[in-house]
Amino acid sequence: MSVGRRKAAIVGVGVIGGGWASRFLLNGWDVSIFDLDLDARRKFEEVLAHARRSLPSLYDKAMPLEGAVSFHEDIGEAVRGSLWVQESVPECLEVKHKVYAEIEKHAPEDAVIGSSTSGFKPSDLNVAGGRGIVAHPFNPVYLLPLVELVGDEEMCGQASLYLREMGMYPLKVRKEIDAHIADRLLESVWREGLWLVKEGVCTTGELDEAIRLGFGLRWGQMGLFETYRIAGGEAGMRHFMEQFGPALKWPWSRLTDVPELTDSLVDLIGLQSDAQSGSMTIRELERLRDDNLVGMMRSLKRLRSGVGATIALHESTFEGVEEEGLPVTVRRQVPQVWTDYNGHMNEARYTEVCAQATDRFMELIGCDEDYVGSVGSYFTVESHVRFLSEVREGEMITVRTRVLGGGGKRMHLFHSLYGGSGRLSCTFETLLLHVNLDARHTSNPSAAVSKKILEYAESHAILGMPEGVGSIIGGGEGM
Repeated sequence: MSVGRRKAAIVGVGVIGGGWASRFLLNGWDVSIFDLDLDARRKFEEVLAHARRSLPSLYDKAMPLEGAVSFHEDIGEAVRGSLWVQESVPECLEVKHKVYAEIEKHAPEDAVIGSSTSGFKPSDLNVAGGRGIVAHPFNPVYLLPLVELVGDEEMCGQASLYLREMGMYPLKVRKEIDAHIADRLLESVWREGLWLVKEGVCTTGELDEAIRLGFGLRWGQMGLFETYRIAGGEAGMRHFMEQFGPALKWPWSRLTDVPELTDSLVDLIGLQSDAQSGSMTIRELERLRDDNLVGMMRSLKRLRSGVGATIALHESTFEGVEEEGLPVTVRRQVPQVWTDYNGHMNEARYTEVCAQATDRFMELIGCDEDYVGSVGSYFTVESHVRFLSEVREGEMITVRTRVLGGGGKRMHLFHSLYGGSGRLSCTFETLLLHVNLDARHTSNPSAAVSKKILEYAESHAILGMPEGVGSIIGGGEGM
């Protein structure tokens, strides 16, 4: 383990364990993995590739430097020195008890010991006197923030601190119950869905359309009860329950009955599910799912609503990063929706990214949300962009920002945008003026902001003038 770095151990690195490992790694933790599956490394690397492609895309600031990963054949060696040990082995109590016994022998006394179990309670896991808690995540773990915590208050409290530092949302379940909260809801919907398909009311594809084109969109940003509160109109939830509550007694659903999973039903659902996805492989479906999630989550982040509030809070904790003496003001991947018919990022997105870089630099000098609300802001008055090379879908792009001048009301910035291979893909020169938002005219910034700009300008001056400053149309290299 690197000096000064945190270490997590992942026991079982399938889809869920691989997601946990990826989440820790991309948030700067070192990760040790124990899994006896001979194919574990390959499977994990595929999950990690998805995580690297999607998680940084949620943010406009650079994430922490990625941690180091190691694989171990001995469980004691894997968990030794870890602050968090996450068990993600199959849902078999006998297997989990054996694994827990080994973890308890070697894990530090103050380590969080979590289980990804979707159904068992802590009392089931700790029959031999163990100290583990349930830390139940949702797939893909590297993107979805929710973790249901069940068990010892002190350990759940420590787990909550670590989870929030990684951009996750700990939900403490108030009492032990089989399957916790979310999976109980999912199981009830799934059971009813099986009946609807079995009885020929709909196909698997039609049922999924009912979810993703209807209430699924509402649930993703308001949940169940708040959605129904709105449905009650101005009178709210009480009116909704008075109007629709009696329908709960009608025999609409079969939630207490379990359809027999006969070979014919399994074959029917399997064939319909395969047809529904067409020729897309599981890996292609995972990438599509991740791209869709990133798009929706970024929209919610802008509004700080639902999951967006969790993402925005996490991003606010990222420390400034410098490369080659310049602040990194953007580091993110290019989503598919940013590409055009030529297969590369279109010109409007270059401008958008560099505008994000300006906003990030404003935060670095103290012109943040509080400042804008009380003092003023910088308005762009002139910009010039040079397109030097293509940037394609999935590439990690980085913007470094140089201050060319910052005296008085003016701030003169030069953004350099680099593609995934480190090539310079775009430069963006921009001049901004400080404006008093109450009077709506130019004004001097605060003394603290002005001082910070001049400090950057002085340190950047020794780097020399970047190529392309002051270019006119057709006047720069690469045109």
